Amino acid sequence: KVRTIKYIAVHCTATSQKTSIAAIQRYWKINLGWKMPGYHFIVMPDGEIVSLLPIEQVSNGVAGFNSALINIAYLGGVDAKNVPQDTRTPQQKASLLKLLKELKQKFPTATIQGHRDFPKVKKACPSFDAKNEYKNV
Repeated sequence: KVRTIKYIAVHCTATSQKTSIAAIQRYWKINLGWKMPGYHFIVMPDGEIVSLLPIEQVSNGVAGFNSALINIAYLGGVDAKNVPQDTRTPQQKASLLKLLKELKQKFPTATIQGHRDFPKVKKACPSFDAKNEYKNV
């Protein structure tokens, strides 16, 4: 069964850019008890796009919306004191844009927005205005 994709959600990991994907995956499994990853993709500081889950499967990015969205995160999103901050490298910005354009071609009616743009979300994620930045993608 093909999922109907209504949203492409942009996240930050809210970690240091030196955090390993394995550490993030452990956090999801142990601290949150999730069986599936929080994101389909994580964009590394060097621009590498790491796929964590096929887009046909449901990840845990936005409570109440996961069945209808694809979740993408960039590694980072907080400063040294864990205060939300746009820490995207130029390579991350380029790879995020490339990935969003590819997904938008597959799902032309999907809305691209940040995690914080969903109803009842009380966080700064992805630490920048994704809805505005990607409105013309």
